[in-house]
Amino acid sequence: MHLNPYGQGPLELAVDLLNRPPDGPADLERRCVRAGLVLDNPVTGDDAARVAEFLARWTGVVEARGPDERAGRLNPLLEEFSSGPRLTDHAGTGWHLHYRPDHLPAHRQIAALVAVATALHLTGRGMDRLGRCAARGCARVYADFSRGGRQRYCSPACGNRDAVRRHRARAARG
Repeated sequence: MHLNPYGQGPLELAVDLLNRPPDGPADLERRCVRAGLVLDNPVTGDDAARVAEFLARWTGVVEARGPDERAGRLNPLLEEFSSGPRLTDHAGTGWHLHYRPDHLPAHRQIAALVAVATALHLTGRGMDRLGRCAARGCARVYADFSRGGRQRYCSPACGNRDAVRRHRARAARG
């Protein structure tokens, strides 16, 4: 069974690339492979720069205040980078949907995967399932894949540090 290439992997990759920008094209390509993306073309220096530009725009989706603003920021990315769905069985990997043409430069393929994955995530799990870490001093981004949909921190470590900070503040007040 073929897994949806527009699922959790591309969204986790976007969060990872935003929180830890790649060190160049080789690092970007390695991280795409690790996230399960099958790129049509090798990653170039131009691709790495353009992915960074795309992610700067995608950050606006993360930072949007409310569903209408979030949709208003994501829709232009979908329009620019994705296309209508079509069935494909490239390289005999099994039939699945693509929301982009084949043989794109790596940066356009990554942008299409991230934009569509974001749309599917938000419509399938909830429009509030992206955000910035709530821990003081942390500006990392997260995508909430939790069952309950209540994630507020980028990591358990940030959640724990914030809980300790709140506990100590309460204890000091007495």
